[in-house]
Amino acid sequence: MKKKLGNFQLDIEFEIDNKTLSLLGPSGCGKSITLKCIAGIETPDEGQIILNGRTLFDHKRKINLLPQDRKVGLLFQSYALFPNMTLEENILIGIRKNRSNKKSLVKNIINDFSLNGLEDNYPHQLSGGQQQRVAIARMIVNEPEILMFDEPFSALDEHLKWQMERELIDIINKHLGEVLYVSHNKNEVFRISDLIAVINNGKIEDFSTKYDLFNSPKSIYSAILSGYKNISKVQRVHSNKILAIDWNLEFQCNDIKDNISYMAIQEHNLDICDCGLTENTFKLSIDNIVENIYSNTIVLSNIEKSNVPIYMEIPKKDFNLKPKKQIYIRFPKEKIVLF
Repeated sequence: MKKKLGNFQLDIEFEIDNKTLSLLGPSGCGKSITLKCIAGIETPDEGQIILNGRTLFDHKRKINLLPQDRKVGLLFQSYALFPNMTLEENILIGIRKNRSNKKSLVKNIINDFSLNGLEDNYPHQLSGGQQQRVAIARMIVNEPEILMFDEPFSALDEHLKWQMERELIDIINKHLGEVLYVSHNKNEVFRISDLIAVINNGKIEDFSTKYDLFNSPKSIYSAILSGYKNISKVQRVHSNKILAIDWNLEFQCNDIKDNISYMAIQEHNLDICDCGLTENTFKLSIDNIVENIYSNTIVLSNIEKSNVPIYMEIPKKDFNLKPKKQIYIRFPKEKIVLF
């Protein structure tokens, strides 16, 4: 599927089967426009969109189903509730005109979403969490074949996000079809997804299970988005050894390919050692200590020469280090990612 918007070109292709796929990437990379094309709000310039064997869009065959005929549910960031309608009316308007027992459907879904007693309230009389539940109820009352969520927690206060996320996961688990979830929050997509597609400038740069993405990203862009802070340019110096150019350190590694350019390791995968006799262990200088809520981030550098800092995260209960102290740090070979 391709879509051109000014200087931006969306060129994306993926296939999922009864899985939850998250599109992960920064603002403007093409996540939301992908959902809008699937929902029929935007029209692609080229390509096909096929859902459960039904063609929703085909440029060559000139097929472009109306949004109401696609059996697609899309939840916007703003929820798009009608301010002049009550809670009950907002859900009722989402039901197809030819559907029977509308009142019964609305009553059942209001009960399922614990919105009883709020039927006559208007959107401005509802909390952010209640508004979201109304929007989701309106979306799924017609049993769409695919559920799509466009950063659904961006408008919620921090204390509501966890509760709403758990409720959303319950809804996803009950849904028997595909789910697309858009976010730039790596923690959200890990908890919610089966698969993750990393989007970079309108294209999929990495498509993998959530475990593969966070444990072995395929590019520096994927590594950054999945939370890696320790990334260095590398040069292969032996069949099983690389030089991390930015840290001026040599590492023993497994499966070194000829075309590698970078190495990365998560800050929580570094170990403190008593001496430098073990493999991939170096004496580093503690340059700074950054206090987090439940951990401390240690900013390290090579005592000889280093252009880029190395970060290590230690739980507060295990922390007893001081700035300017030199310590031995081990980089476990099995935790090093090469790409």
